[in-house]
Amino acid sequence: MARKTQSNLIAPKVATEIEAWLRHLGAERRYSAKTLDAYRRDVTQFLTFLTGYLGNPPSMAQLAKLAPGDVRAFLAARRATGISSRSLMRTLAGMRGFARFLERGGKGKVGALAAVRTPKLGKTLPRPLPVDAAKSMVDPDLAAGDGRDVWIHARDAAVLALLYGCGLRISEALGLKRADVDAGDVITVTGKGRKQRMVPLIPQVQKLVADYLALCPHDVAADDPLFVGIKGGPLSARVVQLAMARARGALGLPETATPHALRHSFATHLLARGGDLRAIQELLGHASLATTQIYTEVDAERLIDAYRATHPRA
Repeated sequence: MARKTQSNLIAPKVATEIEAWLRHLGAERRYSAKTLDAYRRDVTQFLTFLTGYLGNPPSMAQLAKLAPGDVRAFLAARRATGISSRSLMRTLAGMRGFARFLERGGKGKVGALAAVRTPKLGKTLPRPLPVDAAKSMVDPDLAAGDGRDVWIHARDAAVLALLYGCGLRISEALGLKRADVDAGDVITVTGKGRKQRMVPLIPQVQKLVADYLALCPHDVAADDPLFVGIKGGPLSARVVQLAMARARGALGLPETATPHALRHSFATHLLARGGDLRAIQELLGHASLATTQIYTEVDAERLIDAYRATHPRA
């Protein structure tokens, strides 16, 4: 559990309810520590704003009496700091979640939060890599000559191969244990909300992982993290991002070629080759098909671009 809320800007009873809510999210909803920290931060920012706005730390009774204008004033203040609509939407979602928790516990209803419209998001599509570029990203020799050990090249290639070959997030790839890849041609991946899914481990990815393990100078036991750093500890996501940046520079790709872009590439390339949308949803671990359907728009955009570039009457 993240650190407890300690602030004289939050009324004691409200702070107690925040801790109870976060314990509930961690135990019942199985939210990660990172998600809990984000929710704590969002709700604390809201209550801290209200303390200055109202002139005192709001009590439970005052929260129930908030007007929609009070909530909009907070969102406007956050917007003035340059925060994005997506971050505002997440903040509002966190505050509404806390309000629902209070209502279910009989501690009062904060109706003003539900009355405020969610900020609109600008529509952005994932930016997958071209097929050849995505394949090149998992080349162990791509960054050769920068003075690093051979096993580190092999490790970085294996991590990136899992992102593109299996559609994993960085956190999912770095969460794998040695035993997970020793089990055969299917791996069990733990995704968001600690939900597990089965993902095929294709032969090309199996080989890159095996090559890395054969070269790794550290003893990686069955229950140890699959990927380790120079000193043998768990590999950090930042190291993977830097490896991607080196490969991106070597290939002359834009900054949008991030580790997560490999996951986007996995989905987009499968769809372009006739992959079933439901199957892709399962492979990615999306809770909703609507989240996966954005890749159909990416593929449609790709087809339109190809038409405009090649059709004689375009």
